[in-house]
Amino acid sequence: MTLASILLLLGALFLAGLVADVIGERTRLPRVTFLLLLGVAIGEAGFGLLPEGSQDWFGFLSTVALSMVAFLLGSSFTLRLLRRSGREIVVISLVLVAVTFALVAGGLLVVGAGVTLALVLAALACATDPAATQDAIRQAGGSGGFSEKLRGIVALDDAWGLLVFALAIAVARSLDGTPDLGLLVEALREIGGGLALGAVLGVPGAYLTGRVQPGEPLQSEALALVFLTAGLALWLEVSFLIAAMTVGAVIANVARHHTRAFHEIERIQWPFMLLFFILAGATLDLEGLAKLGPLGAAYVVLRIAGRALGGWLGARAGGAPRAEAPLFGPALLAQAGVAVGMALVAAETFPEIANTILPLTIGATVLFEILGPVGAFWAVRRNRASSLRRNHNI
Repeated sequence: MTLASILLLLGALFLAGLVADVIGERTRLPRVTFLLLLGVAIGEAGFGLLPEGSQDWFGFLSTVALSMVAFLLGSSFTLRLLRRSGREIVVISLVLVAVTFALVAGGLLVVGAGVTLALVLAALACATDPAATQDAIRQAGGSGGFSEKLRGIVALDDAWGLLVFALAIAVARSLDGTPDLGLLVEALREIGGGLALGAVLGVPGAYLTGRVQPGEPLQSEALALVFLTAGLALWLEVSFLIAAMTVGAVIANVARHHTRAFHEIERIQWPFMLLFFILAGATLDLEGLAKLGPLGAAYVVLRIAGRALGGWLGARAGGAPRAEAPLFGPALLAQAGVAVGMALVAAETFPEIANTILPLTIGATVLFEILGPVGAFWAVRRNRASSLRRNHNI
């Protein structure tokens, strides 16, 4: 691509993001959904309007955008939140993952899927997309306790998802007669390494940011933290999402002299997110939808049911307000990069079912990336309306 074509493409994509913002405001639907649909329309599955090579940006953009989202999600883990809602967040996230896994695995076995395929797909069903969920929460104006709990649950989801996936792979290989705990050890190393790296970067980051020019914008400092965290995590082969979340959590709890690092990330993340969602839509293969068949339809229905039931049971077990219980499931439907990454690993581990895992995961991702932000947007708005009615009655 020439410099002129790159600049023209970026200009057109940013204009498309502006249009998505306007449509989202007027229809009260998440702009993420419009951006994904736009990406599908201009990608290979649609009119093929993107120049050759433009999708090569996706790896960089996804890492940067998700690191920024993880940084902000981590910043929500303040001691105040943990004292007030920590038990709810942990219990809801654990029950949500357990119920989703059990329901999807059991349901797929009933409809005739093999044990290995059922275990792998059930593990993939536990992953949530933090970027789409976070943006839908923000657009819906979520700022109260329910929205804080959603951010906390999404932040924990990747850790639980990695562990469940590793355990499912280990069990599946054991059933094949080749017991292997290597993936479980690797998952623990990714999580533990991400936590350690986040702490190593977060502590000095908490004390050093905002010192050079007090009161001045901290954009360069915030960007430095995000890029250093993501780069070191990739280099060390640990989870960059967990590392970025840990940095955000450490700074939020240790720094007492500023909060502007988070404000600066919020101001600059949208251009990266916009390009990320459009290119995510462009890379999705709609032909996967045609290959779903009864098995794929069962997976989609079972995952929705698992999220709804798991969210409700988790909320009741965690002591969340009764009005919030039915809202957690719909709010946590979005699914994207983490699930696809897990599917690639599973396909390499079990090549005999790779032709089923990959098309099904990619096709289902299309649906959940469109439905998920709508569910999160609706849940936050519904909770806010219920809160206003309760306050009015009081």
